[in-house]
Amino acid sequence: MPEARTPWPHAPTHRLATGGTYFVTAGTYLKAHRFRSAQRLHVLHRGLLTVARDYGWQLEAWAVFSNHYHFVAHSPSDKSTAESLAEMLKTLHVRTSGWVNGLDRTPARRVWFNYRETRLTYPKSYFARLNYTHQNAVKHRLVPVANQYPWCSAAWFERTASPAQVNTIYRFKTDKLQVPDDFDPASDW
Repeated sequence: MPEARTPWPHAPTHRLATGGTYFVTAGTYLKAHRFRSAQRLHVLHRGLLTVARDYGWQLEAWAVFSNHYHFVAHSPSDKSTAESLAEMLKTLHVRTSGWVNGLDRTPARRVWFNYRETRLTYPKSYFARLNYTHQNAVKHRLVPVANQYPWCSAAWFERTASPAQVNTIYRFKTDKLQVPDDFDPASDW
């Protein structure tokens, strides 16, 4: 009988056979601050929003930083799986790597490391991760109020959702979430 293969601990197994709502985190290689400036953050932010639209993923919350990003999104409704997530993130990472490496004149440098996704199946988990993502710039002490960080969804969410929805989401506790987020983003944006 063949021995069971143990997944490599630094390359999470991606389970995308089922469509649904996903929480995604991706980080730069060695947590390097490749997107440390307003211009670079703007390009990464715009890139995330663009590829999500192009691949049919409906973003609900996002936060982009100098060395990582998070988002909560629904997989395309016309597909039974979420397998397009891998291609979507590959597209984002190839484009942003090429762009930032062009700026830095380092064409072969590795920019992105990997990503983790979690399929959200319980409402409380979903709402808590929405709040976590909106508030992530506050968690990282980049701004005192989430809607002041230009590269996250908090201001958009507060403008487009009803006050009741905003209050409901912002009341969900995030302190017990087990989200690998040991990134220390640059504060000079």
